[in-house]
Amino acid sequence: MTKAGLIAAILKQTDLSKTDAAEILDELLGIVKHALETEEDVKISGFGKFEVRKKQERRGRNPQTGGEITIDPRKVVTFKPSPILKERLNQP
Repeated sequence: MTKAGLIAAILKQTDLSKTDAAEILDELLGIVKHALETEEDVKISGFGKFEVRKKQERRGRNPQTGGEITIDPRKVVTFKPSPILKERLNQP
């Protein structure tokens, strides 16, 4: 689902204007981005948890040359679904 799709879903379920729905979604995404930038977990009850994880420097391989390279340390965002979401996804 795209951002436009999320706005359309908000419009279907509320009586907000398209502008208001877009502003609310932008604010929500801004709050989530800021929390993740400051390495704060984002937990949404019944949905899941977004968290920033640090990956260590590691050795890798260049697929074109086969030579060894060093992959720099970095941060990644991971998502762990809640048990409620997992259950809903796995229903027949």
